[in-house]
Amino acid sequence: MSQANPIPDKPALEGLEAKWGERWSTDGTFLFDRLRAAQTGREGVYSIDTPPPTASGSLHIGHVFSYTHTDIKARFERMRGKNVFYPMGWDDNGLPTERRVQNYYGVRCDPSLGYDPDFTPPFEGGDNKSSRAADQLPISRRNFIELCEKLTEEDEKHFEALFRQLGLSVDWTQTYRTISNESIRQSQLAFLRNIERGEAYQSLAPTLWDVDFRSAIAQAELEDRDQQASYHTIDFPFADGSGHITIETTRPELLPACVAIVTHPEGPHKHLIGTKVRTPFFDADIEIHGHHLAQPDKGTGAAMVCTFGDVTDIVWWRELRTTDGRDLPNMTTIGLDGRFLPDAPASVGDADAAAWYVENIAGKTVFSARKALVEKLQETGAMTAVGKPFNHAVKFFEKGDRPLEIVSTRQWYIRNGARDADLRDQLLAHGTELDWHPEFMRVRYENWVGGLTGDWLVSRQRFFGVPIPLWYALDENGERDYDRVLTPDHASLPIDPTSDVPAGYTAEQRGVPGGFDAEADILDTWATSSLTPQLAGGWERDAELWDVVSPMDLRPQGQDIIRTWLFSTMLRSTLEDGRTPWRNAAISGFIVDPDRKKMSKSKGNVVTPADILDTHGSDAVRYWSASSRLGADAAFDPQNPTQVKIGRRLAIKILNAAKFVLSFPAPEGAEITHALDASMLATLDGVVRDATAAFENYDQARALEITEAFFWTFCDDYLELVKERAYDRTDVGQASAALALRLALSTLLRLLAPIVSFATEEAWSWFEDGSVHTAAWPQARGIDGDPAILATASKALIGIRRAKTEAKASQKTPVSSATIAAPAADIAALQAAADDLRAVGRIAELAFVEAEELVVTAIELAPAVEA
Repeated sequence: MSQANPIPDKPALEGLEAKWGERWSTDGTFLFDRLRAAQTGREGVYSIDTPPPTASGSLHIGHVFSYTHTDIKARFERMRGKNVFYPMGWDDNGLPTERRVQNYYGVRCDPSLGYDPDFTPPFEGGDNKSSRAADQLPISRRNFIELCEKLTEEDEKHFEALFRQLGLSVDWTQTYRTISNESIRQSQLAFLRNIERGEAYQSLAPTLWDVDFRSAIAQAELEDRDQQASYHTIDFPFADGSGHITIETTRPELLPACVAIVTHPEGPHKHLIGTKVRTPFFDADIEIHGHHLAQPDKGTGAAMVCTFGDVTDIVWWRELRTTDGRDLPNMTTIGLDGRFLPDAPASVGDADAAAWYVENIAGKTVFSARKALVEKLQETGAMTAVGKPFNHAVKFFEKGDRPLEIVSTRQWYIRNGARDADLRDQLLAHGTELDWHPEFMRVRYENWVGGLTGDWLVSRQRFFGVPIPLWYALDENGERDYDRVLTPDHASLPIDPTSDVPAGYTAEQRGVPGGFDAEADILDTWATSSLTPQLAGGWERDAELWDVVSPMDLRPQGQDIIRTWLFSTMLRSTLEDGRTPWRNAAISGFIVDPDRKKMSKSKGNVVTPADILDTHGSDAVRYWSASSRLGADAAFDPQNPTQVKIGRRLAIKILNAAKFVLSFPAPEGAEITHALDASMLATLDGVVRDATAAFENYDQARALEITEAFFWTFCDDYLELVKERAYDRTDVGQASAALALRLALSTLLRLLAPIVSFATEEAWSWFEDGSVHTAAWPQARGIDGDPAILATASKALIGIRRAKTEAKASQKTPVSSATIAAPAADIAALQAAADDLRAVGRIAELAFVEAEELVVTAIELAPAVEA
């Protein structure tokens, strides 16, 4: 052993992140070894499918929490001898990025505009959240994408700096961006292969639509939010004039789009099924239908079917037929901008009503149209009551601000098992093959797979993302022929169909009859993020790398995106390779505020980690993260971060204890000869075994709990017990004590290194060469010792300290005599540590008597020596 770094006079945590971060980078401490991987093959590698954070803003404390969990496992496996593949990706594209760019620069994308090479945004650096689209400067798609790339690159730099400060042992040479040319190529290739195998298809269908983002939204991106509503009671007259049926609805503005009335086949209106009715005021011919999803005990027991008010309307529209066998019509009234279309639906049978629609509803928002139509129906007498407001769940895009509408659009889908029982069963089977940490998270995956109602919608009507690599042939009238989809050769990828030309055509044929038209949509960001194992692992780019890292060992992630990221990645791997993409899934819990509310930007209770890291140090924050088990929520109070403070105390103690231990020289050839030393090391062997098992089982909290408990026993009890002997070079037990201290220090630093990474590295450098993080993981030494000796001596030491405290004496006060009562078995252990107990307690005469429990029964302080 050599002293690579001098021991400072006053060890401190300040500056360790910068010092060791730079050293790790310079030395390539965490680089993935390709040559070694080629020699050992897949089994010598531990590979991680690291979550690529969304580069659209700032990281929050939840990122620190979950990414630390992953890093702890990476550091453990590296010390266990694995060649760790720990990449980092950046999720650049998607709706949140576009929204941030719009607000940050005060712009919006208008694809009809030409590119301006000298464009300068109206402002930069603000967070103009209140900016309306009308106030934002329209710019070309290319200018908009350039701003997206510029801002995400800046965000990524900040993210990397924070992750480095936190001490993530990422191989920073293994990074990727989901919007890079290579990622676009791989994403487009995977999608084309989905098309070729019949797994991707296009369909014109009702689509959940965000009117602010102007894009379709997939089922996995939905969330329910409470919104205020009122029931409106409306009478629908029978076509023969014999009476009416009454319904209640929260969406009266959709009356022009009403295509049926529905009731339960066994409900109070079952005798009316098949009856013709007319919509009040708009006079459209519709029927009353029976369907099992109608709720006989809700409202009046009847409801109107509109195209479309909610997802149940879609089910009814698809499944119901008129008495003469026709499908229900699609009478869309709301456009892609969330406003009512300029013309009344064709089903409106009254010319005056159609004219009223154009004059009073067309172009209005849902809220304004509802107000106008309610007033009109009350005027005609068709609306007989408006109920009291109440709250109910409404579908929102998880990133959106307004309720979703349902419009009919042509979109691309990937089959996901919702309508394919064989695929669904395969996905469920792969879920059982995966080791989940914690195990109960598997149920969330299974519930999601079993509850899917439609295939995965993967096209988005946005700008910054992976272009869908397709064109459409145009017929003689210049209309798209959706049966003639033009695809590029795989070798030509990546492409942008809005600027590239399909094989067999020329640029002059774009948009003309008999020519072609580009698909302008992009792929959903999850369609690329679902390929993170492939993007990081070199799929269809680096076959040698892909073979040694896949399937990956670990997918770490949050519980809230099991339905999105985990499921979609499982789906793509199942479709492409017929296997699970990983062997383990580690699911972190949420971070909640002191009131146990989940932290989120929408609630305004998010804590950014930079100040916490600067104030308390990275090791303290890592300790806080490690203290929570996977799947468990952790409370965080930035005003009083108790666990962080405890972590800082531990990190400081590591430095001070190491300095103290290293002050005792261990002679060459020293051996463990003292029973107390052997007891401590035998106890430590148990800690090594238990902590190792916990780390292996992805339970870093248990590993920390076991190791930390012993560490404080080591510092507070063992160190105190043996320090007099370790100081005294004339004592025959000095060499044994000094050796035991160093052996324990070496083991403890390695056990704590995955969690308290900076302080352990600093202390390690004082007496060992190389990094503690590439040192071999500690093994049980097998020293023949009785753990009861240390445990019993520690209890006795506590008793001696208590007796002096009760006597209002200093712990350094000499003791003439002391008697310790204990069970016979404990007395034997105490006798083995008697000399050390005498020394630490400054006891001249120490006696033991047999009793039922261990207690200091008598203590006589030595007379004070007069000056």
